[in-house]
Amino acid sequence: MFLQRALRLGGRFRMGNRLPTSVELSDAAAVNQIQEVISDNCVVIFSKTTCFYCKMAKKLFEGLNVNYTAVELDVNKNGSQFQDILEQMTGGRTVPRVFVNGTFIGGATDTQRLHEEGKLLPLIHQCQVKTNSGTTI
Repeated sequence: MFLQRALRLGGRFRMGNRLPTSVELSDAAAVNQIQEVISDNCVVIFSKTTCFYCKMAKKLFEGLNVNYTAVELDVNKNGSQFQDILEQMTGGRTVPRVFVNGTFIGGATDTQRLHEEGKLLPLIHQCQVKTNSGTTI
């Protein structure tokens, strides 16, 4: 059984380590931080706290009882910079930007469609296999 876990890069604690909140990141450092979060977590949602579609994506994973990491761009000092980098990485600037098993799968409606087509849970299970074997996360 998985539990929801929210992470606000630059504003919340994660495994006892506080990420810097008062330092502007270089683009390279921001890219590295984004890539690290994506590679260290099975499900990552780059989100904004007031976004309807972001809430929809989170509720989908909560309904599946799947752990996810939410990076709340609107409460992060580097959120706009992260959003610019995500646009370069994914081809879109809108939120949510959902990653499963290190792969960008789209926004909320894309994620919902994958679930309805029976393709979302297999992606999550692939990540679980890696996690259980000790190779990632």
